[in-house]
Amino acid sequence: MMIKTYKVMLLPNNKQRTKLFECAGVARWAYNFALATQQENHKNGGKFLSDGELRKRLTELKKQKEYDWLNKYSNNITKQAIKDACQSYKNFFEGRTKFPKFKSKKRSRPSFYVDTAKIKITDTHVKLEKLTTSKKSNKQKLNYIKLAEKCRIPIGNNTKYSNPRVTFDGLNWWLSIGVEEVEAKNQNYTEGIGIDLGVKDLAVVSSGQKFKNINKLSKVKKLEKRLKRLQRKLSKKYELNKIQIEGGEFRYRKTNNIKKLEFLVLKTHRRLKNIRYNYIHQITTSLVKTKPEYVVMENLNTCGMLKNRKLSKAIQEQTFHEFKRQMGYKCAWNGIKFILADRFYPSSKTCSRCGAIKDKLSLSERTFICDECGYEIDRDLNASINLKNYGKSIA
Repeated sequence: MMIKTYKVMLLPNNKQRTKLFECAGVARWAYNFALATQQENHKNGGKFLSDGELRKRLTELKKQKEYDWLNKYSNNITKQAIKDACQSYKNFFEGRTKFPKFKSKKRSRPSFYVDTAKIKITDTHVKLEKLTTSKKSNKQKLNYIKLAEKCRIPIGNNTKYSNPRVTFDGLNWWLSIGVEEVEAKNQNYTEGIGIDLGVKDLAVVSSGQKFKNINKLSKVKKLEKRLKRLQRKLSKKYELNKIQIEGGEFRYRKTNNIKKLEFLVLKTHRRLKNIRYNYIHQITTSLVKTKPEYVVMENLNTCGMLKNRKLSKAIQEQTFHEFKRQMGYKCAWNGIKFILADRFYPSSKTCSRCGAIKDKLSLSERTFICDECGYEIDRDLNASINLKNYGKSIA
């Protein structure tokens, strides 16, 4: 069995949108409450407080008039937020992450948890818990939020859901939920493939397929120009609304026009991101549908590659990590072996015919010419064939 995650956009009305923001605010408050209590307890020399202990303290707080408003929202929101805070606190002391920060209303992503026992999903709607406290049938409709995609999430009596979360990305609300499914096992595999990622072409496959760099298309270039224009306009607006305060410092006043421009900048950024991610989805899906025995890719040092000032923008736009991520989980869904070649494996410098390794190979050399056997081949295709052979030796 495997857990497959589905992410579907929600289409709430104005009342539902307000309630969703309120639920996210409750989750943020509970997380900060748990974190503050843990910190105060640690300063006083106390031991780590379990999430069960913190939930008991919150239950006592709810009995007070000052915190009576918490009873209007689902208990599962605060319960999971406290669990998340305790887990992040544990992760810090076990050396896995940095010290957890308090969630900010402006900077943190609004999100909250929905209990698996309370959530109900149909082909067109999802029912969330306690968006309204009224028991009238016409008011209960507020709990049902429309889904943007019909029949996307599997439903049925035997369907098991896990970790449902509702999040806001700055433009839309999304529901992400894990569904337990049976692992796919293919009987008839084709020959394994190697994939070489690059800047000139996004991906070159050992079979000879080439996938172009989508950032060179006129549609993407127009959007990038529009983004630059909006950013310049936004910068000028901020400069016009600059106020000098005491001590010679400046403060920027955010007007309604600035907020509108920021929203347009966010929409353009999201549009560019969606175009690139959709293109990668199309490529990875088409490759997985051929049912190769294995897929080999390089474990690229993207952070190191971004230090090259001349190529950093082009490398960033190619989103290599996203390509690798999508390829990884799609191979897992289809029972295909996914192999990451060693970072220092010389796939570009090795001759795919005789196996001789070149000492030097500059980026300007687009055709690989072997010094030993004189074999000439496209540089990226040569690298992808070497990656395929690497996977064959391991498999």
